[in-house]
Amino acid sequence: MQSIDIAVRAHAQLGEGPTWDTAAGRLIWVDILGSRVHTYEPDSGRRTVMATEQHVGAAKPRADGGLVVNLRDGIGLYGPGGGDFRWLLRDPVPGRRGNDAAVAPDGTLWAGTMPYDETPGGGSLSRIAPDGTVTEILGDVTVSNGTGWSPDGTLMYYVDTTTRRIDVFDATTLDVANGTVDASQFRASRRELATVEEGCGFPDGLTVDADGCVWVALWDGAALRRYTPSGALDRVVDLPVRRPTACAFGGTDLRDLYITSARTGLDAPRPYEGSLLVLPGAGRGLAQPAFEG
Repeated sequence: MQSIDIAVRAHAQLGEGPTWDTAAGRLIWVDILGSRVHTYEPDSGRRTVMATEQHVGAAKPRADGGLVVNLRDGIGLYGPGGGDFRWLLRDPVPGRRGNDAAVAPDGTLWAGTMPYDETPGGGSLSRIAPDGTVTEILGDVTVSNGTGWSPDGTLMYYVDTTTRRIDVFDATTLDVANGTVDASQFRASRRELATVEEGCGFPDGLTVDADGCVWVALWDGAALRRYTPSGALDRVVDLPVRRPTACAFGGTDLRDLYITSARTGLDAPRPYEGSLLVLPGAGRGLAQPAFEG
């Protein structure tokens, strides 16, 4: 495995949510507190930055072009080229914002929220259908973060950061019929995959590789960890940033692991805090679906 490189030198306050956009051959990531959506094309080095009207927790590609964004007050849609903004779902709650999000194998968006002050139980995880129908999957969440699915789609992994746990659910127990969703059995299947011990940071964003292993960024832990499907710690990668936030495989062969980072709350930030990092040849990722809405 090669050493960590700096893909994009940046000073993001809270870099998050890297996602490989296969159709466009680019990486999408956000600066939540900077209200910016960034793109980066590794082949050409081309970069773009788009301002959003609110704090933006995540940005994911749409099947017909454009982006779906998890904003402070709900879910928004941008058309191709970043224009024609409209709300798909607007549900403002004082003191709460959108956080990490992921697109499920069926093309629905799973979007998390969290309270700015991290009040316990003040956040949630919801499933948003392409038509904007929303189903709360998990309530009583504090910092809704990494979400991802196993290669065969039968398992879903999830992080509520303050618990220090990576949890796993049986995705096939989610009952979707005639436009209604019953998540009771899904919630009942929740169990611990792994726990990050005190003094090693907090689990944040995650991605699942083609081997079914879970990579998780450790906020305040200056590292990435890879866990096997059985929950065994398989690999630790030390990083030159104290607050890595999330990771995603990208590049034409999905073998390079991109890592976002934050500088918010740090005294005397190191030179690379807030940059987009890359670990070339880290493994083999999975192509991520686009939002069908």
